Amino acid sequence: MVRLSVNVNKIATLRNSRTPPDATSDHPGVPSIARAVDVCLAAGARGITVHPREDQRHVTPGDVRAVAERIAPVRDQVEFNIEGDPRPDLLALVHEVVPHQLTLVPVRPGEVTSEAGWPADTPHQQLGAVIEDAKAAGIRVSVFVEPRAEAIRWAAGIGADRVELYTEPYAMAFRRSETEGARAMAPYVEAAELAHTLGLGINAGHDLDLANLPRFRTLPHLDEVSIGHALLAEAVFDGLDAVVRRYLDVLARD
Repeated sequence: MVRLSVNVNKIATLRNSRTPPDATSDHPGVPSIARAVDVCLAAGARGITVHPREDQRHVTPGDVRAVAERIAPVRDQVEFNIEGDPRPDLLALVHEVVPHQLTLVPVRPGEVTSEAGWPADTPHQQLGAVIEDAKAAGIRVSVFVEPRAEAIRWAAGIGADRVELYTEPYAMAFRRSETEGARAMAPYVEAAELAHTLGLGINAGHDLDLANLPRFRTLPHLDEVSIGHALLAEAVFDGLDAVVRRYLDVLARD
C-alpha cells in the first residue's frame, strides 16, 4: 500500500498564531505537535512529515526534536520525513535527529508554500555533497521535482534515492474537471516509469486531497504521498483521527 506521510506543519501554524515560537513563555502552546503525531499514528498513519523553514513560521527545531522523540519507539514502523532547502542549520538538525528521509526542496524568496521542483540544470555540486553526507548517515534522500524527464534524469545523476513529484499542476487540472485531471496524469505516469527504470523510488505531494487522490494513487510504482494542508483543513471539521483514516482508506483501495 502507498504510505501516507502526514505533514503536521499546519498544526504549528495554528499554535504560532497564539504562541509564537520566540515567545518568552513556559507554556508549550496549543495545539500540540506531539499530540497531533500521536493521533495520526493511532489512526494508522505510518509516516510523519515536517518542513522547518528558516523563518520558523510554523515548525521549529524544537518541534522537529519532539516529533523525532515521539517516533523513536516505533522507528521500525513509522517513517520520519524532513523537508527543506539545504541550508546549514537545517542540515545540522537533520544529522542530529537522523530521520528516515530527507526531502530536498528548493525555496524561493517570499513564497508561501513550495512553488516548483528543482530545475534540471541545478549544478551537481549544489546538492551532491548534501546527498552523499545524508546517505552516509543512513538517511534516504528524495528530491522535489516536476514530472519531466530531464528532472528525473538529473535526480538520478546527483545520487538521490527517490523523487517527490510536485503535484500541484495535477491538482489544479483536477479542480477544473475530472477529465482534465485524467489528462494531467500522463506526464506523471511517464515520469514515474522513467524514475523506476533509473532505480529511483517515487513519492508525491502538494495539493493532494480526498477528491483527487483516488486517481493519483494509481500512479505506477508510487511509494508515498505527503499530505498536510487539505488533510488538516478537513480535520478542523471532522477530527484528525477520522480524516487520517479516510485518506488511508483511499490509499488501500484496489
